[in-house]
Amino acid sequence: MTQLKELPLTTLQFYATAPYACSYLPNKTARSQVATPSHLIHADLYSDLLHAGFRRSGLYTYRPYCDECKACIATRILVNQFTPSRSQRRAQKKHAGLETSVLNLGYQEEHYELYQRYQHERHEGGDMDSADQDQYMQFLLQSRVNSRIVEFRDGPHDPHPGRLRMVSMIDILEQGISSVYTFYDTSSHAASYGSYSILWQIEQARILGLPYLYLGYYIKESNKMSYKINYQPMEGLIDDHWQPLSES
Repeated sequence: MTQLKELPLTTLQFYATAPYACSYLPNKTARSQVATPSHLIHADLYSDLLHAGFRRSGLYTYRPYCDECKACIATRILVNQFTPSRSQRRAQKKHAGLETSVLNLGYQEEHYELYQRYQHERHEGGDMDSADQDQYMQFLLQSRVNSRIVEFRDGPHDPHPGRLRMVSMIDILEQGISSVYTFYDTSSHAASYGSYSILWQIEQARILGLPYLYLGYYIKESNKMSYKINYQPMEGLIDDHWQPLSES
């Protein structure tokens, strides 16, 4: 990992969390390295931290800091070199009729209800109360950088015009777009909303003249995180350097 003394972040302090159960790999423990104080982490500092493999969850900025595991690899897609695969082109065609709106951060009950349904489905019927409103707002609606909400709704020629299908939270930074979180309608098993969101973000980065889409951590052994390798060309932060990352 990048050493802290190499970072131009002299105003920040860093600490390691106590070990906790890993969210992605069974029977593993994890630790995080956290940047503080959060009120100092604005766009320029966060861009430096993102380059060094950090991510944010609300105002909480962290990166993996596990004692014996390096499975989490920070990733970014090279926007100008990206060419969609056959399945990705199908997702583009399937959802080309979705209408998008880019909004400032703010609470909307319709978004929260979709988030609850998504969490309920993804956690295999777990208690929807666990996705409480305060947790949602702290996780997704607090930011000190240039963040936006992107709505995806059915278009006028769809069976349910105006129906909310997907919401993406993104950060727009000097070197690229950072994909924070996406949740969507899981009722249609034939849909490819998640793939379409990534493709939309790649195109938006291209339109804005930004070289990268930061896609979070790739974990080869995790079904939830391994899909990211399908967006090529991709770079991963390995041994302190961004370098090509592929399935091979």
